Amino acid sequence: MRFVVTGAAGFIGSHLCDRLLEDGHAVVGVDNLLTGSMANLEHLEGHAGFHFILQDVCEPLEIEGPVDGVLHLASPASPKDYLQHPIETLDAGSRGTRQMLELARRHRARFLLTSTSECYGDPLVHPQPETYWGNVNPIGIRSCYDEGKRVAETLMMDYHRQNGVDIRIVRIFNTYGPRMAINDGRVISNFIVQALRGEDLTVFGDGKQTRSFCYVSDMVEGMVRMMEADGISGPLNLGNPVESTILELANQILSKTKSGSKIVFKSLPEDDPERRCPDITLAKRFLNWEPKVSLKEGLERTIEYFKEKLKERGIETPSHL
Repeated sequence: MRFVVTGAAGFIGSHLCDRLLEDGHAVVGVDNLLTGSMANLEHLEGHAGFHFILQDVCEPLEIEGPVDGVLHLASPASPKDYLQHPIETLDAGSRGTRQMLELARRHRARFLLTSTSECYGDPLVHPQPETYWGNVNPIGIRSCYDEGKRVAETLMMDYHRQNGVDIRIVRIFNTYGPRMAINDGRVISNFIVQALRGEDLTVFGDGKQTRSFCYVSDMVEGMVRMMEADGISGPLNLGNPVESTILELANQILSKTKSGSKIVFKSLPEDDPERRCPDITLAKRFLNWEPKVSLKEGLERTIEYFKEKLKERGIETPSHL
C-alpha cells in the first residue's frame, strides 16, 4: 500500500515511516520542518519506497498516483514548541487537518489523526476514558494545542458523516524514546539531558503530578493496528496505563545515569494537568493492544540515545557517567 505521513520528520512520525516501510509499504513523508528535523529521516535517504515533500500541511497537497492511507501527525507537540508557535499549532490542527482530509476524500483513502490526551485538559475523571469530554481551558496559553486537536477531531467526524471519509482517531498519551529533540522541553528528554550534563533536574510544582509514559515502538504499533482495524473510528486512547509521579521519574533517571545532579523545584506552569493516565480498555478490546516496553527498559534505551547525541554535538558529560 501507499501511505502519506504528515509530520514525517518529527519524533513519532519518523518512527512511523520506518515501521510502514519495514512492513513493505511505500511512504510519502510531508513536513515543513517547523519542529521536525531531517536528521530523523537521513537513514531513509535513497530508500526506494520513501519520498519526502517539504511542505506546510495547511497548503493544498497534490499527490500523483494512488494513496491508500493518510496518517496526520503534523503539529508542534511539546509545550515549549507550541507555546513558541501558537498560531501555527492551531493552524495545523484546523486548516492542516482539513487539507489532509480533502486529500483523503479525493483519493478515497483511510485517514488516521493523532489527537492527544490534552483533549481531556486537567481531567476531573481518572483514568481518562474516551467518553470523558474533558476539562479544558479554551483561552489559556496551552489552548492552541488542546483546542487545535479538539477541532481536528470535530473535522474528522464531520468529514466522516458528510463526505463518507473512512476515519480513525487516536488520542496519544505521553510518548518517549530515541529521536526526541534534545531541547524540546518534554520532561523525559529534559531530565535525561540535565542528568547527563550534571545539571540540576528541574521539577515543576511539587513533583507529585503524574504522567503515563509510553515507549515509541509501542505507540507506533498501536497506530498501525488502528489504521488496519475495521469497524472502529475512535476516538481511542493509546498510552501506557502505568502511572508515575514526576518526582519518581526524576529519581529513576538519576539512578540510571548515576548522575550526581540535584533536583530543584520551580513553580508549576499555567494549566499544567495534575494527573494523566489513559483508560485503554477499548484498545485492548478492539486492537488487542497494550504496551510491552517497561519504563525501566525504555528509559535505558532513551538514555543511550541521548548519550550518543550529546557526544555527536561535542557536549561532554561527567566522566563517571
